[in-house]
Amino acid sequence: MTRESEFDDFYARHFPGIGTQIAAYLGDRAEAEDITQEAFARAWRRWPRLSGYADPAAWVRTVAYRLAVSRWRRARVAFAHRRQQRAEPVPPPDPEWLDLVRALATLPPAQRRAVVLHYLGDLSVDEIAAREKVAAGTVKSWLHRARGRLATQLGPDEIAHRERVSRDY
Repeated sequence: MTRESEFDDFYARHFPGIGTQIAAYLGDRAEAEDITQEAFARAWRRWPRLSGYADPAAWVRTVAYRLAVSRWRRARVAFAHRRQQRAEPVPPPDPEWLDLVRALATLPPAQRRAVVLHYLGDLSVDEIAAREKVAAGTVKSWLHRARGRLATQLGPDEIAHRERVSRDY
């Protein structure tokens, strides 16, 4: 009998039983099959020596259990680390902020950028003009039109208040 056929026979006889034991230990059949496969792969590399043991399956079983314990420990450490890394719950956004964001979404892109850059980004009209590669008068026009559209959606008294709220975000 060749070395390979001897190992194939050993594998066929012992894989199901060791796999079942590891599955019962882990509670996860797929993970147990992976671990058992790894234990047999390690046994194959050592087969010339292991084949002389009285019970080579005991060696494979021990390796499989040790691999299972190692994976379980790594998973437990990873879980504990993830639990420690959780961010604090973020409170829901202010309803006024959501209204403002919805209203901004209705503006044409150039007007929306101008409003966001001016009121949220604290850029001057000249800075926006340079960034957008347009004249300062064009930016003033965008801001004027955007304020008008926002006033119809949010109400004229709300614009000044919402501009103050938006600076907090």
